[in-house]
Amino acid sequence: MKVKICGVTTPADARLAVDLGADFIGLNFYRPSPRWIDVDEAAHIRRRVGDRARTVGIFVDPTREELETIDRKVGLDYIQFSGDESPELVAEFRERAIRVRRVGGAAAPAAIPDEDCWAILIDRAHERLYGGSGESWDYAAAADLVRTPDVDREPRRLFIAGGVHPGNVTAVAAAVPGAYAVDTCSGVEAAPGRKDRAKLERLFANLRAGAAR
Repeated sequence: MKVKICGVTTPADARLAVDLGADFIGLNFYRPSPRWIDVDEAAHIRRRVGDRARTVGIFVDPTREELETIDRKVGLDYIQFSGDESPELVAEFRERAIRVRRVGGAAAPAAIPDEDCWAILIDRAHERLYGGSGESWDYAAAADLVRTPDVDREPRRLFIAGGVHPGNVTAVAAAVPGAYAVDTCSGVEAAPGRKDRAKLERLFANLRAGAAR
């Protein structure tokens, strides 16, 4: 299972996450977020990460100009649509689009539309936040979401987010067999936008230990 470390705001945190085994680094371009990052700093992180991990730009209802400008300047690998963006906009980036869908205490296959995108990220619904709430949910309820309505198609790529931290990451991975990746943000932070080395180390150690069982 792959790992996405989201809400990275410094080159040092990005380098640490990648050194420990992160596959994806999330860069947040939603200004109200405490993890918002400047385009120039994001581009710096992108250069430091190089080909060792993939960068994901986090957007919430961006204008097309904003999205295209940031994408071009930073050189993003993937675009995460975390707001109420239209299916048409998401489909334009289908080969790089990660579509966020939020659930309550449980997820039901009927609640997740079959969208034209590279992957779907399942997160816990929150009345105010677009992610990073740290609230867990019934991860096992997402197990059926891996399968697509069309049996002849490949399984969905699912990112599982919402309350993922070192203490439960192996349980989350086991709860959704076939999930593509786990996504963590506040669960490995010392403060919003600042990652905690010890938490990151435990996260990857626990994942490796769980995979070896």
